Amino acid sequence: MAKKTTDGNQNDLSKLSFEEAIRALSQIVEKIEGGQVPLQESLEQYEKGMRLIAHCRKILQDAEKRIAQIEEVHTGPKTPARADEAELEPLGREIDGEEEEEFGPEEEEDSDWMKG
Repeated sequence: MAKKTTDGNQNDLSKLSFEEAIRALSQIVEKIEGGQVPLQESLEQYEKGMRLIAHCRKILQDAEKRIAQIEEVHTGPKTPARADEAELEPLGREIDGEEEEEFGPEEEEDSDWMKG
């Protein structure tokens, strides 16, 4: 059996759009799941499917980078948001919109048993 060159296939895959790659991947899955494909061909199709997945991931990563660049141009560079401690303190005391009660004398006395 003649072995196909992967370089030719790799170049062909890199020319596919995301949608074309997904369609090709779906066809491979249908073939393999159908069970009518010999083992060797199933392995070759599986390998091609893995290359298609890698190609799709690359396209998605490139798209995410492009979106980040576009957002940066329009909104400025992203900086990690850090809330001021003064803003966080009231939030820490609120539970379901109600102020949290502070410990009273009873609660403090109950905790004495843990000290001794």
